[in-house]
Amino acid sequence: MVEGQRSGVGGQGLGYMEQLPEEPCQQDDFPHRIPRIHIILFLATVLTTLTAGAMQQGVIPWEAPWQLYKGLPFSLTLLLILLCHEMGHYLMARYHQLDVSLPYFLPAPPIPFLIGTLGAFIRIRSPILHKPALMDIGASGPLSGIVITLPLLIFGLQLSDIKIAPELAMDVDGIILGEPLLFKFICWLTLGSLPDNHHIIMHPMAFAGWIGLFVTNLNLLPIGQLDGGHVSYALFGEHSEQIAKIFFIFLIVCGLAAWYGWLLWAVIVYFMGFRHPTPLQYWIPLDHKRRNIGILTIAVFILTFMPAPFQVQW
Repeated sequence: MVEGQRSGVGGQGLGYMEQLPEEPCQQDDFPHRIPRIHIILFLATVLTTLTAGAMQQGVIPWEAPWQLYKGLPFSLTLLLILLCHEMGHYLMARYHQLDVSLPYFLPAPPIPFLIGTLGAFIRIRSPILHKPALMDIGASGPLSGIVITLPLLIFGLQLSDIKIAPELAMDVDGIILGEPLLFKFICWLTLGSLPDNHHIIMHPMAFAGWIGLFVTNLNLLPIGQLDGGHVSYALFGEHSEQIAKIFFIFLIVCGLAAWYGWLLWAVIVYFMGFRHPTPLQYWIPLDHKRRNIGILTIAVFILTFMPAPFQVQW
């Protein structure tokens, strides 16, 4: 996820601060030292995802802390996916000579039904000048993430067990997971056609890969300053605001009909704002290659979307 340097403007959504320079910031290729806050947050996220992964394997951390190593397959897979996503944004922002932070990882309490992290983000502290840069930066994260997610998901599915259970399609720690089109295709490619009364007991790597698909989809919602919002504005310009409002209504409908979590996301994106900031050089159009990248990104969004990502089985 990309977070720009922003200031609130009443009735105007969120926009880049006007006092920022109109030229890209010149920087060294990489920071000479990694700020301490990035290291602390990353190590904390390693610990929380490691604990969450171990708990998925039945480990009670406070009773058997020496068994936390059982969470390594889940933790390392998930962190690699998140890192690739954010480094896609980071490297493309550096390519366009923007002032950008290293990724901030967000740890979360490793309680049941949570995964030990809220994801990661970078901060861009200078304005994105034109639509080509906006497309490059917005699309690079999700596409980088999906490129690393797919082989990890395939490998994880090969390590998963298949068992007969007449009433279940998939089960992980009491949670039935949704199956986006891309996941169904990967399952068919890896495991072949399964009878309806068979379900997959997912290996931790496969579960982390599934989360990678879900995170990619969330970031590609075409709203505000989410990755999908950047791509939408680069493709459709000012019409992206109407697209964002349509998807806001769509989230509410999905929340009422399929998964209540979409209602929370509707609230979040409402306060983020529907209007995307206008690039300083807004008249520079996308070239043919970047339009194709935008179309590919939309296809990834469609293939990873699922109306009900989670259903709790009691």
